[in-house]
Amino acid sequence: MKHVELLSPAGTIRNMRYAFAFGADAVYAGQPRYSLRVRNNDFLSDNLAKGIAEAHQLGKKFFLAANVIPHNTKIKTFVKDMAPIIAMGPDALIMADPGLIMMTREQWPDMPIHLSVQANTVNFASVKFWQRMGVERVILSRELSLDEIAEIRQECPDMELEVFVHGALCIAYSGRCLLSGYFNHRDPNQGTCTNSCRWKYDTKPAQETAEGDYILAENSILSMADLNQGINTASCGGAERHPLADNVYFLEEEGRPGELLPVMEDENGTYIMNSKDLRAIEHVQRLVEIGVDSLKIEGRTKSHFYVARTAQAYRMAIDDALAGRPFQPELLGVLDNLANRGYTDGFYQRHHTHEHQNYISGYSKSHQQQFCGEITSYDPESGLADVSVKNKFAVGDRLEMILPEGNRDIIVDMMFDKYGNAMQEAAGGGYEVRIPLPDADCQYGLLARYF
Repeated sequence: MKHVELLSPAGTIRNMRYAFAFGADAVYAGQPRYSLRVRNNDFLSDNLAKGIAEAHQLGKKFFLAANVIPHNTKIKTFVKDMAPIIAMGPDALIMADPGLIMMTREQWPDMPIHLSVQANTVNFASVKFWQRMGVERVILSRELSLDEIAEIRQECPDMELEVFVHGALCIAYSGRCLLSGYFNHRDPNQGTCTNSCRWKYDTKPAQETAEGDYILAENSILSMADLNQGINTASCGGAERHPLADNVYFLEEEGRPGELLPVMEDENGTYIMNSKDLRAIEHVQRLVEIGVDSLKIEGRTKSHFYVARTAQAYRMAIDDALAGRPFQPELLGVLDNLANRGYTDGFYQRHHTHEHQNYISGYSKSHQQQFCGEITSYDPESGLADVSVKNKFAVGDRLEMILPEGNRDIIVDMMFDKYGNAMQEAAGGGYEVRIPLPDADCQYGLLARYF
């Protein structure tokens, strides 16, 4: 089988370095004004040039997201702003807007373009269209099944295809949600999404005034069980519609008490939900067999621990698939330790097989860990490593050393502060401690404590 690219997120130089160290073939970052990640974006001009140069020195690739859906003001400045960026030599631009793609093709005809998932490509005819427009790779919509991807590959054998395998899911076709713009006047398609779909909400009943306005209902108690019953009845399209489904409600976000946001039901239920995160590592083998060129991990605002762990796990899954080795279900448990909102395999497969159900229920619970430290230096003479503590751990704890060359378990048998005084416990983030570790290349070493 041909090489399959592992593409990791890089919101910072540090994350990029961890991604490459733990197995990524390429990273993607965003030019803030024209990508969909304005916040937590470390790649301004100096770092962008540095990141692209470092990637190329390692024989890796650096893709630049310019996938904004622009209004007129950004159109007018695009060519001028992008000229110095193109000169830095990114390996491709990730783009969604047809106008910007046209302008890029005219100005820089040799610049490879990857069609962003924001373009919502869900069929082979669209892939063929974009191929004729000079696009080198299409990032397929997250809303496709494995069988649909296989059909697209069959119909478009000479087009590069990329799919997401891990990370956040939108509650609309990828990136097309308007909740953040509605609630905060921060438009997802301009790169300022506040992930409103993931906030915690309380639901309060509303009542209509004589003037047709809605206010908080007085002396009215609405239980979440009643509300869910109403939503479920409406969503299932039952013959008998629950009366609560016709009411108007207010949503009160946990961090904004007193700010009441109206939400209404119709025959299809509500449109506000908190999607689980995508985890499709069990489908890597099938995606490799289909002939997908690149498997992509979402998370440009996530930590370096997340980037390292996901890169390492998906690298193993890809290498196993290419070598004909069976899937390692233990990888499900490894990914379960990352911050997540529950996992789903999205639209890839409507129902998991019995075998995969056993994987998910078993291995996800058997490898419980917490990120507890980052190895900052190692003294081979004393055998002691300096550790920047991220979460509590103590003498006697079993830790996993997470290293690019392979992981290993250790028991912490002693601990010292930076002055050499013995300690029994590092109580949490902010501590700097020294512990004995086996000899290893610890430039990108991380530690996780087993529960």
